[in-house]
Amino acid sequence: LPEAQQDRFMFKVFVNYPSFEEEKQIAIQTTALPLGAVEPVLSSAEILELQQIVRQVPVTDHVVEYALVLVRQTRVNQPGAPEFVNEWLSWGAGPRAVQYLLLGGKARALLHGRTHVATEDIAALAYPVLRHRLVTNFAAESEGITPDRVIERLLDVTPMKEGELTRDPRLQKIFAA
Repeated sequence: LPEAQQDRFMFKVFVNYPSFEEEKQIAIQTTALPLGAVEPVLSSAEILELQQIVRQVPVTDHVVEYALVLVRQTRVNQPGAPEFVNEWLSWGAGPRAVQYLLLGGKARALLHGRTHVATEDIAALAYPVLRHRLVTNFAAESEGITPDRVIERLLDVTPMKEGELTRDPRLQKIFAA
């Protein structure tokens, strides 16, 4: 798919092949007669209600800024972009990436029993949200650099603590842009 269409997907998740036993069960269950009727777990109204609950989870300005800084650092030749981004990427993530980091962070917080989003939620979702939004260039590909490697480096150079994030001279360029 072209980049513009890939950007509409919230996550890009890698799924490994099943184990031998798992694949055996898949083969048996999918080539036999169905054992029973499939029962719905949630109604469409319940799904919509859960979506609304997720959107109600509060996010502090610091967490929003952390998500913004992560995404904005992926943009080539923009203020605050690390040199490795300029060396390895042709194209970075757009505004939709920030939206999906925050929505995913809200859902993850709830799944972990919390009623607020932490920077750890955003960092945990950086790979599935960003990997299909970063386009590596020929130099990166020739060195075996993948979008996941770029994300790993971004997470390494981006402070998670509020005071550290806003005091970093390189990141201050992002806040000023």
